[in-house]
Amino acid sequence: MNTTTRTTILGAAGLAVAALTLTQVAPASADGIGVSDAKDLKHGVDLRSVTVDHGAKNVVVTTTHTDLVESFTSGSSGAVFLDTDPDDAGPEYVFVGGFFVGTDYNLLTTDGFATSAWGEPVEGSYRMKVDYEKETVRFRISRAVLGDPDEVRVAVRVAGTKPNGKDTKVDWLGAPRSFTDWVASS
Repeated sequence: MNTTTRTTILGAAGLAVAALTLTQVAPASADGIGVSDAKDLKHGVDLRSVTVDHGAKNVVVTTTHTDLVESFTSGSSGAVFLDTDPDDAGPEYVFVGGFFVGTDYNLLTTDGFATSAWGEPVEGSYRMKVDYEKETVRFRISRAVLGDPDEVRVAVRVAGTKPNGKDTKVDWLGAPRSFTDWVASS
């Protein structure tokens, strides 16, 4: 992928990301959780649920949406912030990507939520797959890439452009600027 494409994709994903505030939640005892989200956005990217599975080899975050479309005119994109260190408040990684055909994705280091805090792309095994039939986006990250954390928690924010091309609509999982519970590895 050329630098111009990566910059364009990261720039579009950057529009989908705003600052999050931090919350402290007791660790979850299971290796996976599911969190539902109200229908609160009149756009195909409307976030309906998020599951986090923290397996022995991978962390898999799956988001479910309402009426995902393949067209670039949707401007649909998202960011999954991953907090892997309970002793260091905030995310250490952000997985960003577009949710329409022809876009790309990347896992980046981060020292916070602002796009200016995003670091370099992470080397290793990770993948994002959009399924328009099931209306899901699946983010799979090797635990080794994340430093084999004992537990993780995520914050999810998605956005999409209205047909007029001017208005960007945003949806958070639950309350804005919040994380899921901690999920221990299995």
